[in-house]
Amino acid sequence: MGTFEAKLEGSAVSDLTDYAKARNIKYFMVTFTDIFGMQRAKLVPARAIGDMQKDGAGFAGFATWMDLTPAHPDMLAVPDPSSVIQLPWKPEVAWLASDCVMEGKSVDQAPRNTLKRLVAEAAKEGIRVKTGVEPEFFLTTPDGKLIADELDRSNKPCYDQQAVMRRYDIIAEAADAMLELGWEPYQNDHEDANGQFEMNWAYDDVLATADKYSFFKFMIKTIAEKHGLRATFMPKPFPGLTGNGCHAHISAWDLSGKKNVFADKNAKDGLSERGMHFLGGIMKHASGMAAITNPTVNSYKRINAPRTTSGATWAPNTVTWTGNNRTHMVRVPGPGRFELRLPDGAANPYLMQAVIVAAGLSGLRSKADPGKRSDINMYQDGHTVKSGPKLPLNLLDAIRMFDKDKELKAALGDDLSNGFIKLKMLEWNSYATHFTQWEVDNTLDC
Repeated sequence: MGTFEAKLEGSAVSDLTDYAKARNIKYFMVTFTDIFGMQRAKLVPARAIGDMQKDGAGFAGFATWMDLTPAHPDMLAVPDPSSVIQLPWKPEVAWLASDCVMEGKSVDQAPRNTLKRLVAEAAKEGIRVKTGVEPEFFLTTPDGKLIADELDRSNKPCYDQQAVMRRYDIIAEAADAMLELGWEPYQNDHEDANGQFEMNWAYDDVLATADKYSFFKFMIKTIAEKHGLRATFMPKPFPGLTGNGCHAHISAWDLSGKKNVFADKNAKDGLSERGMHFLGGIMKHASGMAAITNPTVNSYKRINAPRTTSGATWAPNTVTWTGNNRTHMVRVPGPGRFELRLPDGAANPYLMQAVIVAAGLSGLRSKADPGKRSDINMYQDGHTVKSGPKLPLNLLDAIRMFDKDKELKAALGDDLSNGFIKLKMLEWNSYATHFTQWEVDNTLDC
């Protein structure tokens, strides 16, 4: 199959039964992603997919990270045929993203449903938001305690060709799969931490990017396990090493998808007025967004980390923007787009895109000013910045900042926002009541 044909295979699908017959599919993985970003699935025989396409696969929502109870009726995951992906490593199985429905109504707190609603809102404003993501991950021993490559010891391991070639089998298998699927992957590298890698593919509409990123996480973990290793997107799995980010490159296009409405070659920063307003929304809501883009206790070990062994964390801790300078939360590396460097590997693929669209639409509607551009080295001179708000210091602060941002919560939807806060507070309380060795070491003799 050619690359162009592969790229169109999902969007051209309407009948999954016919798709299964044409491609010798035996099983479909009907999946949905819960509030915490965990993928849930049922393995459905191809002969039953017709009914599932119509009615959905039933799940007990309470058994997942959703704000539901055992008394709620079945939550049905209705597969989206346009998302279908035949597994390159097991072609008798196909993967499907789904939309959650309960008693005939869309489940408002379901992350993919939330993103689809915001995509529709953006269309009313005459734009299609497109993003490209830069997922970073570590390859570790199966227990996650050690970097898998014992020879990967350099203080500055970024782009290390020997280290990336020692993991060629895993990286190449994933890249070959993306080539086969028509994702247009364009580079793979060893990242700034020992044992850390990044793989990139072409940008797309936010829903397509979210589906692809969800599948990518599933794929790279599966391939790593096949090779006896573990892939982790944990924001800061090893103290002293650079953490896992998931930077997003953001642009917006007209509804035809042909004209970049953020591009203005005559503007100083290469961003049109609408692009600057969208950026203004990101800057306005950044502190509240952090709960979504950096959703775990461990996330704040990355964005508030001390200097790493490589010399820099590559993560922000202040709400600032700049030109082509990687020490700020947002950089504008070229005309017509900007890079948000806040998200980490724990971010829910759908909520990450949803909160970007929500904040950006807020900025467009209010004609938000992103504030003054800063060109200093934030890692060296960040202490001199007095006007830029600091990002949250921990998950509790992030939850509170999100809760205070009424506009952002309303844009994401009350059901989603309230459910997210409730479940994240349970997570924080579990962490806060966990007894640690640090307490013994530091307070036993007080």
